[in-house]
Amino acid sequence: MELRQLRTFEAVVAHRTVTDAANALGLAPSSVSEQIRALEASLGVPLFHRGPKGMRPTEAGERMREWARLLLRQAEEARREVTGEQPVLRLGALESIAATHVPRVLARLSGRRPGLRVEVRSDAARDRLLDAVAAGDLEAALLLDAGEDVGGLGFPPPAAPLDFVDVEPVPLALVAAPDHRLAGAPRLAAGDLRGERLLVNVPACSFWMAGERLLGSAVERVRAGSVTVMASWAEQGLGIALLPEFAVRDRLAAGTLARLAFDAPDLGLRLVWRADREALPGMREVLYAAGA
Repeated sequence: MELRQLRTFEAVVAHRTVTDAANALGLAPSSVSEQIRALEASLGVPLFHRGPKGMRPTEAGERMREWARLLLRQAEEARREVTGEQPVLRLGALESIAATHVPRVLARLSGRRPGLRVEVRSDAARDRLLDAVAAGDLEAALLLDAGEDVGGLGFPPPAAPLDFVDVEPVPLALVAAPDHRLAGAPRLAAGDLRGERLLVNVPACSFWMAGERLLGSAVERVRAGSVTVMASWAEQGLGIALLPEFAVRDRLAAGTLARLAFDAPDLGLRLVWRADREALPGMREVLYAAGA
């Protein structure tokens, strides 16, 4: 049983397919398959059920999962202790919030733990960030969510013991061109928007999901693109857009966009991590800095 086999095993558990695990590890799929077979042969038991929808751990695989986490964590701690290397904490963040919210977390963290090195990885895809947290490639990730559990906004979380803290609310604004027919209306409900064109990005987008929850089938959805593109199209009267307030604050102040009087509950800026990795060096400081 080798450490590289355990890392590969964890990646397959997190990503559910050999191909996705290979992409995450930077290996060829054949190498991933070979390492999993070698690990199963050394243990004498199958670790995965293999099916058309991917791979899921057997009972033995679930037991191996806990041991793999423990052994890999101990190996990393031993390496740092022997080499005297300062710990590096890897933090992921959605691109839409990396520029606006991450600097404040890093500033607070620097004050609490000046010697801690933090690497930030931004990504447009929430699933990639969560899979990286589940696989141990990231210690934590900042994303947008809602509800009482990870994925309450409407996305499936990976099969891992994830925990979270809501850092701060992220207000949403339903915006339109200043001359829109509903601009200036005192109060709007979803029914008042029936037939409107809602500018959206992709179904995995947090703001698409928020719109699904709030507006349902009342509006027609028009693919536009990023937050910036949606705001620009709304300015030109091409539709309405449900966007984070911080992204359109300047346009609202300048009068190029109007905020419609529609009550949209806040999303939460949520820090997500693996509950079984809270003891990693620097992890608690990140939690304190994020929640300050």
